[in-house]
Parts: sequence; structure tokens; C-alpha cells
Amino acid sequence: MIKIGTALFEACEELERERGISKEVTIASLCDAMVAAYKKHMRIGKEVTNIEAILDEQSGEIGVFATKEVVKEVEDPDLQISLTDALEIAEDVEEGDELKIEVTPEQFGRIAAQSAKQVITQRIREAERNLVLNEFLDKKGTLTTGIIQRVENRNVIVNIGKTDAIMPQKEQIPGEYYKPGNRIRVFVLNVKETTRLPQVIVSHAHAEIVRELFELEVPEIEDGIVEIKSISREAGYRTKIAVWSNDPEVDSVGACIGPRGSRIQTIVSELKNEKIDIVRYSEDPVEYIVNALSPARVVSVDILANDEYAHDAMVVVPDDQLSLAIGREGQNVRLAHKLTGWKIDIKSVSQMEKAESEMINYEEPAEEVEEDENVDELQQEIEEEMNQQALDEEDFQQDEAVEEVSEETEE
Repeated sequence: MIKIGTALFEACEELERERGISKEVTIASLCDAMVAAYKKHMRIGKEVTNIEAILDEQSGEIGVFATKEVVKEVEDPDLQISLTDALEIAEDVEEGDELKIEVTPEQFGRIAAQSAKQVITQRIREAERNLVLNEFLDKKGTLTTGIIQRVENRNVIVNIGKTDAIMPQKEQIPGEYYKPGNRIRVFVLNVKETTRLPQVIVSHAHAEIVRELFELEVPEIEDGIVEIKSISREAGYRTKIAVWSNDPEVDSVGACIGPRGSRIQTIVSELKNEKIDIVRYSEDPVEYIVNALSPARVVSVDILANDEYAHDAMVVVPDDQLSLAIGREGQNVRLAHKLTGWKIDIKSVSQMEKAESEMINYEEPAEEVEEDENVDELQQEIEEEMNQQALDEEDFQQDEAVEEVSEETEE
């Protein structure tokens, strides 16, 4: 046995406090390292499984032991021990028993010690990686607070506790300046397992950040009275959120706005003055689309298709509301589409009137063509009748001439 004293246990406790790696994991790593060092020292293959290291916490000693079977005649000295030799070690041993025999070398070589160091380092890294992985797998899909560390290749590195997370450029708010040292609220988007520490991907532009902020600021949402049905967001510019109240006496929109707009103002400040439209959800698609296109006024909504393959609607707005309904670069109608799941085609009243008049003008020539076709048919019938009359008159004249010739012949 090798005397290691209490320093090892103090180091294990310190490692547990600083990195969260339990004392049992560290001791198990040390025992595995001792076994690896012994096999390296004795030039035993890794496939040998009867070698183990045992740590006695009371005495502060550690040793390497080989488990051997007690037999009468030894065929394999690495796995078996004779009954005579076994009785010298333990008096109550019998044939067929397994006996642990200490095989700790008096001193390990440099190569064996280096092997033990590598095993300990590897096991501690694995334990730390699994610890971080399990922690952030639980946090996946939730909001957390971190500190901006630096910006590398347009990626923002954010420290979120035991590891540094990566915020890719596409998950950043356009125009936002990320200053190192500032605290930031981010959404844990994904956790990727790697050979080293797990790679955590976070987002500052995800729509769920808005949901989390509303749940924090609006007690009715946290209590389940008001429900968030859908969110569509273009980070840094505008967000639309559809809410529904499960209690008829509670106004869903009013609850989210708060007294004198206090709740919504807090959320807007957290999102750096991003515009937020709170939309009242409705199971009626017409009413839902009208609400989603706010602040624009809507004249009418026609459902063109509503099945499992398509959800299309035609919306008519006043002429002075067309640009407001569409929004800058189509933002308002795009967010309304994402919010409702309906494909929305917007036209002004004058555009619809013009389209209807063009449709009428397009149908008139078809009627004229039909009339022309009727005239042609009638004219053809008249011509045929006239031709028939001419033939009849010619036949009549020929008959009269024949009769005159006959009369003259008779005379």
C-alpha cells in the first residue's frame, strides 16, 4: 500500500467546490489511473480485468490488488493461486474462492506515472464535460443570463456559468453593439456534444425570449389565466404576439399592457425599444387575420382556401391604409402571416374595383362573339333558302319550256 495522507482528500473537496466534480468521481479516477500505471509498469495487456486499485480513506493508503481463484493446481498464474499459497495469506480460504492479493510495486516508473497522470486528467475532463452537458441539456429551450466575454469572427462569446456559449451572427439583433463585460439575457438554443466541453449555442433574437419576458412581467400568464398562442418576431424591429384569456373577466391584451403600460414598457426597454403589437387571438380566422394586421384597418376578408394543404385569404383595406397594412418592406403582413399561419394577399379598395371592372370588360367580348356566331348561322340558313328558291324557279322554267315544245310538236 502507498501512503498518500489527507492531502488527496482535501484536493478532491476543493475540486468539488470549484468545478462541481464530486469527490467520488475524483477518487474513482485515481484508482483507474493506478490500475493503468500498474499494467504499464508490469507490461500487462489492457484486456486483463482482474486488477483493481483500492483506496482506504481511514488510513489514507492506496494499493493495487489482483483477484485470483484458489485452485489445487495452478494453470494460469495471472488468474489462479494454489491453495497452499492462499492459506498463507488467509487462513479461512477454501478451494474455489476468490482472493484479493496485493501486487502494489515498490515504486512506479516514470512512464507509468505519466500514464497515471494522463488517465486522471482525462477522467476529470470527462466528468466535467458530462456535468456541463447534463446541466445545459436541462436548460435547453430556456432563458438564462450571461456575461459577454469577447467577439470572435462575428460570433459573440457569452459566459453562462460553467462554460462559454457561442452566439452566431444570425442569432444576434441587427445593429446591436455587444460590449464585453455587459450582462445579457439569452435563449439556450442548442447543446452540441464535442470531444472537449459541450458547445452551447445561444440566441438573442429568438422569439421565445419575448415569451419568457412576458411570463416574467405578466402574472396572469404565469398563472395560466392568459395564454400566449403565437409569436412572430423580427428581432430589433417588430414583434407580434397573440394572446388569449381563459377567464372571460380578464382582458388578455390589457393584462399584457399593464396599468398605464407599465408591463409592456418594461419588456420594450429590455428589448431595446423593439416595437411590440399585442394581438387578441380568435378561433375565427377572419377575426384573427383582422387583429393580426393591426394597426391597419380592414374592410373585408375573403377566405380563398382553408384545408390541410393551403390557408389563403384575400384582405381588402382602404386606399390610405394599404401601405400601413403591408408595412415597411412587407414587414407587417409578413409578421401577420407568421403569427396566423395564413397566406395573406392585401389589396386596396380601388385595386379591387379596378380588378372587378377589368373582369367585366373581359367577359363582354365573349358575349359579342356568341352573338356574331348566331348571326353567321342565321345568315347561312337564309342563303341556303335563297339558293333553294332559285333552283326551284329554274326547274319550273325548264318545265314550262318543255310543255311549250310539246304543244308546238303536236300542232
